[in-house]
Amino acid sequence: MAKQHTTAGTMKVAQVPAPGAGFQIVERPIPVPGPGQVRIQVQACGICHSDAFTQEGAWPGIQYPRVPGHEVAGVIDALGAGVGAWRAGQRVGVGWHGGQDNTCPACRRGDFRNCRSVQVPGISYDGGYAEYMIAPVEALAAIPESLDPIEAAPLLCAGITTYNALRHSGARPGDCVAVLGIGGLGHLGIQFAHKFGFRTVAISRGAENGALARKLGASAYIDSTAERAAEALQRLGGARVILATAPNSKAITEVIDGLAPQGTLIVVGVDAAPIEVTPLQLIGGSRSIQGWASGTPSDSEDTLRFAELSGVRPMVETYPLDKAGEAYARMMSGKAEYRVVLTM
Repeated sequence: MAKQHTTAGTMKVAQVPAPGAGFQIVERPIPVPGPGQVRIQVQACGICHSDAFTQEGAWPGIQYPRVPGHEVAGVIDALGAGVGAWRAGQRVGVGWHGGQDNTCPACRRGDFRNCRSVQVPGISYDGGYAEYMIAPVEALAAIPESLDPIEAAPLLCAGITTYNALRHSGARPGDCVAVLGIGGLGHLGIQFAHKFGFRTVAISRGAENGALARKLGASAYIDSTAERAAEALQRLGGARVILATAPNSKAITEVIDGLAPQGTLIVVGVDAAPIEVTPLQLIGGSRSIQGWASGTPSDSEDTLRFAELSGVRPMVETYPLDKAGEAYARMMSGKAEYRVVLTM
């Protein structure tokens, strides 16, 4: 459906004018895609905790004003010169991985996720808190027709991060896999772990979260306020994998001893505080700790297709673009259930 604009040739965006400043709703000229780029008519854009890098100016070299947003679902509206693999009207998404340099050692090995010059939408260039955005073709992921854009948007960051981490974790169907935290990442991680065939254990604070955990697919729930989560995991035989989605290093530290021999703690929840672990905790049982960050657009497509087939869906709260500041505050409060999505 075509959008109605106040002024011909303009679009509405929610921009951050300077580090730490609030959001401004302004009109800008609709941009024109350059060579190797497409213009996307944005239908939905998820709000991620990592958008704080833009709002707070925590990413080195970021330029302002900047439009945040790296969970973008929409439709290609225009093609730049030399774009042949995509077509106008095609449904596409853009996630955290917004392009790579194709020349660094990581890229030459095909490890685009760890490109030394990786681009991030909403940080390196304007993102999806807008009616239209420009993206390089390297950033595009095709969205299946059956997925609603409001559901697809969070899968392009929170979804791909948990899906990709779990599928590369080494766990096999039937293994005990624990998910620490039932939030924006965790509620998707529990669903993916269940659909992968893992014996899924959810860990969170408060008995009231148990019913939701089981609804999402957990076979067991550990209330970390009522018992030591590591001891509870060991009573279950130990976890082959613990996916730490909660952005709380203290809580992550407390579950390390819940790993089974050869177990791996995979950290996707970001906290500035250190995780505390002794060498003996790792050496005994040959345990390991790994960080995981998102994935490439092809990984996004895998995530979207798997979600389409398996029924994994995010739980979302929606806000119109005009209320981007309110939506961002809701996400940052930690009270959202469980992803916040802007609609255009």
